Amino acid sequence: MDVIKSQPVLATILRAGLGMHQGLMNYFDAAESAFVSAYRKHTTAEDFDIHVEYLASPDLSGKTLIISDPMLATGNSMVMVYKALLKQGRPSKIHVVAAIASEDALEFLKKHLPETTEIWVGAVDSELTAQSYIVPGLGDAGDLAFGVKC
Repeated sequence: MDVIKSQPVLATILRAGLGMHQGLMNYFDAAESAFVSAYRKHTTAEDFDIHVEYLASPDLSGKTLIISDPMLATGNSMVMVYKALLKQGRPSKIHVVAAIASEDALEFLKKHLPETTEIWVGAVDSELTAQSYIVPGLGDAGDLAFGVKC
């Protein structure tokens, strides 16, 4: 088993990932933090683009990066966040943490993230809706944790 030699950078996709971020901080209590706002902007009921609007991060050069988001439906947000974070330097190791992911998302991540990326997922779901949401899923994790967006 590999043991990291220094504290990682914990990156969270706002706002749904904030609950997971706190849980990770309980174990990596001296870690640096990064926050990225990413969301779906629907063009039709079935089609959407991912928008990244906000990024706050320390230098990631040579560091271990742990990116958390409770649900990975398509994996698009995770890949867009990873690409946005690369503006802050290239990490030496990447871990992705999620409570639930679809099989589609895991395949997408394997194709679009470095092959050494480790993915930690609590459960894998085999189905997405026509709108690319996990079935049965958890709903909008950000809305459930913090109330609906205004």
